[in-house]
Amino acid sequence: MSMSTHVKGFRPPDEKWKKMKAAWDACDAAGIEVPMEVLDFFGHVAPDPLGIEVEVEVSPACRRYKADMRDGFEVDINKLPPGLNILRFYNSY
Repeated sequence: MSMSTHVKGFRPPDEKWKKMKAAWDACDAAGIEVPMEVLDFFGHVAPDPLGIEVEVEVSPACRRYKADMRDGFEVDINKLPPGLNILRFYNSY
């Protein structure tokens, strides 16, 4: 089994996020398909209460870190896209 590490950033929910979340919830409650526009907005996954997910791993703010028996990321917080208030580091198996 292999493992991969990822870095995501989050901007707090704004008015558009709240409207899209309301549409998602209404469709879910009604048992109907979520419209493609709403699915696309949330990246085809359930809305995260932290807000809008931003790809950090591929941004100039992030670079791979490797040393003896270590592998990860370094994030230059001064280069992060504006408005991010949370970073999530996670491992996938």
